[in-house]
Amino acid sequence: MSADTLAGKFAIPTKVVPLQPGSRTDAAGQAISNVILLSLPEKEFNLLRPHLEPLDLSQHRILHEPGEKIDFTYFLNDGMASLVAISRDGRSVEVGIIGKEGMVGLSLTVGLQRGTFRAIMQMAGTGVRISSDIFLEVLSSAPSLRFQLGRFGLMHGMQVAQLVACNRLHEIAQRLARWLLMCQDRFDSQLLPLTHEFLAQMLGTGRPSVSLAAGVLEDAGLIENLRGSVKILNRKSLEESACECYSVIQHFNGGLGLK
Repeated sequence: MSADTLAGKFAIPTKVVPLQPGSRTDAAGQAISNVILLSLPEKEFNLLRPHLEPLDLSQHRILHEPGEKIDFTYFLNDGMASLVAISRDGRSVEVGIIGKEGMVGLSLTVGLQRGTFRAIMQMAGTGVRISSDIFLEVLSSAPSLRFQLGRFGLMHGMQVAQLVACNRLHEIAQRLARWLLMCQDRFDSQLLPLTHEFLAQMLGTGRPSVSLAAGVLEDAGLIENLRGSVKILNRKSLEESACECYSVIQHFNGGLGLK
């Protein structure tokens, strides 16, 4: 079944229309760009605002580990976090990504105090955090927040399922193209600060395989491999080089408030 056919089986999600970035501020007066926080009614946002602690989130910062108690939820303004499954022998593979469209710590919304995956900042950014106790207290009296998080959780679950299929069925060059496109959807920049070593960890493969695949994309004029980063040169052609999974995932971007 083609990606277009598969995507067509879903109704197009109602587009999220948040306030413009910067229309709201956190407890320190800094601008908010997170889609969920910008989509809330004023009354519900005001319940959260006094408790939103602004943060600079450096690359590779771990937000929470699998099996450990979730002390904070995080709403990113920019940058991107990865959810990573880790095996007993230390190998890892990315199973989901979260940017300004979502929240890190979603397990709390269904009563789970501990996460299943490592949440790590893949690309540095900024955001706000709120303690899990206060978040749950606010959540109980914020129906729009519950709806927005439930919506994000459903679409994120679809993303995770598609990534599992992608990692099993498609070639590394196709997966790399898909992954770079998903990163750019959230990072809004041609230049993605990512090393081949980190790319290999996220894609669950060896660094030589990633370097070979990145070389193929570079030779085709789609990307440029720079020291510690990758620059996207031709997005349209990169989309054509990606596997069908990207088209399926992209179908839901509007519903998440992404471009």
